[in-house]
Amino acid sequence: MMNERVLTGDRVTGKLHLGHYAGSLQTRVALQEQYETFVFLADIQALTTHFDRPQLLGQHLHEITLDYLSAGINPEKTTIFIQSMIPEIAELTLLFSMFVTVNSLRHNPTIKAESKNSSLDELYYGFLGYPVSQTADITFCKATIIPVGEDQLPHLELTRKIVRRFNELYSPILVEPRALISETPRLVGTDGNAKMSKSLGNAIELDSTKEEIIFKIRKATTDPARVHKNDPGHPDICPIFAYHGAFRSAGVIEIREGCEQGTMGCSACKQLISTALDQLIEPMRELRSYYATKPKLVQEILISGTQHARSIAQETMAEVREAMSLNYFSI
Repeated sequence: MMNERVLTGDRVTGKLHLGHYAGSLQTRVALQEQYETFVFLADIQALTTHFDRPQLLGQHLHEITLDYLSAGINPEKTTIFIQSMIPEIAELTLLFSMFVTVNSLRHNPTIKAESKNSSLDELYYGFLGYPVSQTADITFCKATIIPVGEDQLPHLELTRKIVRRFNELYSPILVEPRALISETPRLVGTDGNAKMSKSLGNAIELDSTKEEIIFKIRKATTDPARVHKNDPGHPDICPIFAYHGAFRSAGVIEIREGCEQGTMGCSACKQLISTALDQLIEPMRELRSYYATKPKLVQEILISGTQHARSIAQETMAEVREAMSLNYFSI
C-alpha cells in the first residue's frame, strides 16, 4: 500500500471547522496509517479570492497547521508543506496552462459555483485557472489518491484529463489520480445552508469552546415545519440530525424515531449533539493547546515537511523538463 500517495490540502483562508473534519480530516488521519500522505497549505490558491489581504495568510497558515495537528495529523507519518514554497508547483501550473483551454475552465461547474458565491467583481485569471494549479499540486508528487468532497469532483476530473493530455503529448510520466469520497462529503451549515462554510458564517470551528458549541447549536436551524414540540418532525431536512449522523455512532436511530413521532423535542435533540460535539472537540483542544505553546516546533514541522516535498518536486520537474525537451543544458 505504501507505494501509493495520498494528497489533500486546504486553502489558507481561516480556521477549519466540522465540515472539514467530517469531509476530509478524519479520513486523512486514517489514511496516514496506510499510505504515504501529503497535506498542503494552499496559500497561493487562497490568493484567488484573498489577493487583497495577503497579510492574513501567515496567521491563517499557523491556525490551520494547529488544526491539522490537533485533529490527529501526525507529522512523522504525514508530510505537511506550504504550497508557495514549492516553486516547481508554479512551474507545472504554467506548463499545464499551455494546453488547457479557457472553455474547459469556464464550463467547470465548481468554478461557476465558486464564482457565483465569491464577492469578486470580475473573473480573474488566477481564479479561472484554479483547477490547473490544483493539477500541479497533485502531480508534483505523483499522488494517486485524492480525498475530496462532491463539489471538488469536477476539478479532479479535469486533473485526470490534463494528466492524460500531458502523457499523450510528451511522455507517460505523470500519474492519473482517483477520487476518494468521504462518507460525509458535504456537511450542512448551522443555518440550513447546503454546505458548512467559513465565508457563510454557519460553521463550528475545531477549536470551539464548550460554550461556543452550545450557543451555535442552540441558534441553529431545525425542521422549519415543526412548530410545536410534539409535532412530527422531518429529520432528513434538519441540520441537527445531520450532525447526529455524522458525529455519533450510537442512538441515531432512536433520535430519528423520536423526531418523526414527535416524542423528542428539538431542544433535547440539540442538547445531545452539543454534548457529543464537545466530547469530539475536547481532545483537539488539548492537543492544540500543547502545540500552541511550542511555536518553534510547529515551524520545524512545516520547514521539514516543505523541504521533503520540495525534493520530490525537483525530481518530478526534472522528468517533466526532459519529457518536454526543455533540458537544453546542465546548469
